[in-house]
Amino acid sequence: MKTCTIVFQGDSVTDGNRLREGEVKFQGDGLGTLYPFHIASRLLTDRPDIEWNIINRAISGNRIVDLYARWKIDAINLKPDILSILIGVNDTWHEFSRQNGVEVPRANRIYHELLEWTRQCLPNVKFVLMTPFVLPFGAVGPDWPAEVAARCANVKALAKEFDAILIDCQQLFDDATKRAPQEYWLRDGVHPTVAGQQLLADAWLKATVSLF
Repeated sequence: MKTCTIVFQGDSVTDGNRLREGEVKFQGDGLGTLYPFHIASRLLTDRPDIEWNIINRAISGNRIVDLYARWKIDAINLKPDILSILIGVNDTWHEFSRQNGVEVPRANRIYHELLEWTRQCLPNVKFVLMTPFVLPFGAVGPDWPAEVAARCANVKALAKEFDAILIDCQQLFDDATKRAPQEYWLRDGVHPTVAGQQLLADAWLKATVSLF
């Protein structure tokens, strides 16, 4: 039977109260309640011919530097076939709220190093890079969108350089607001609602269909 290990990395948008410790008795347990769970549910249902190992290692509040600090144990050592990363909004949020963010050029250098390091250790890994996103309400300040847009541009460039699958989440939510108000998709300008989480899951599954 074909096997496939998928690791999700990121912040609270991915975390979803995922299991921190303890035994996972059934595949899919411990993934939290957000888009990784929806993705796993679909894959497990549609492809029982594959032996799945789906892992969520996102931590709420993380910035790119926090990912770097735990990258070996929470990414490389797990030996993923597919590594999915959604990070960046806290690099902006923490700066505007407590002067502890990570400026765009430095964040991009660290992100690049993470991908380069991973590719050196795991030459066959496939990256799925998801852009950060915000909508202009709730917690989101007036200076956020321009900075998040710069982070999105960097993720797109990294996806091209590392032959990664790119999911433009900002465009996804911008387009979604043409169908329903922004509050329908995001709770506070940052964190997706149930509908927003399904939007992310559907986009992820559509983008990665060629991998399975």
